[in-house]
Amino acid sequence: MAPIFRTLVSVLLLGAGIAVASPGCADQGVGDPCTPGLEFDPSFLGFDANSVTTESNSYQCRTRLCLVNHFQGRTTCPYGQDTTGVAPPGASSACTIPGSSESVTGLKTPNDSASFADPIKKALVQPQCKDRSPDRAVYCSCRCADINGERPSNQTFCECPDGFTCRLLVTSTGIGNEGLTGSYCVKNDTEFNRDTSCKPPFCDPKTNSCGN
Repeated sequence: MAPIFRTLVSVLLLGAGIAVASPGCADQGVGDPCTPGLEFDPSFLGFDANSVTTESNSYQCRTRLCLVNHFQGRTTCPYGQDTTGVAPPGASSACTIPGSSESVTGLKTPNDSASFADPIKKALVQPQCKDRSPDRAVYCSCRCADINGERPSNQTFCECPDGFTCRLLVTSTGIGNEGLTGSYCVKNDTEFNRDTSCKPPFCDPKTNSCGN
């Protein structure tokens, strides 16, 4: 995976559970769609379904936070691409940077040779999981409780609106930014299960259609 940029924090899920069952509240943009900033980097090959990523200071979100909750691949490339950057048969195109025709190469700069890319992954982008589509796993959210399920007065928290539950997602950032640990508003009925979630068959343009 490419290095973390700007204010993005990628963390492995170390534990999950219901932290707070928050009541509904006025609309604050929780659940609005967002495209993670990492996807504007041509060297970024996609997210791992076994991890949670929080992007703080996301200007696409009124909450200023874009949540990637156990999502595989790139949000704008449902069928992924192979190690040479070619789309699977039946897909309209290979992966590109959102809003442009720039290819996702896996290279740190356009002038890098293929030898600089991961020798195994190269330009490989995994297809999305049918049960972890972007509308179910990637959207604007907010921090609703700390790692202990509490709301200390010296920190800022939100109330989850109807259709969302406050769930513990981030137990450690691994880089010292503990202000992002804790619980986030998650869409109801989208809980990740390591044993059953995001399993093959993945999205395929011919046999398991998932998007454009």
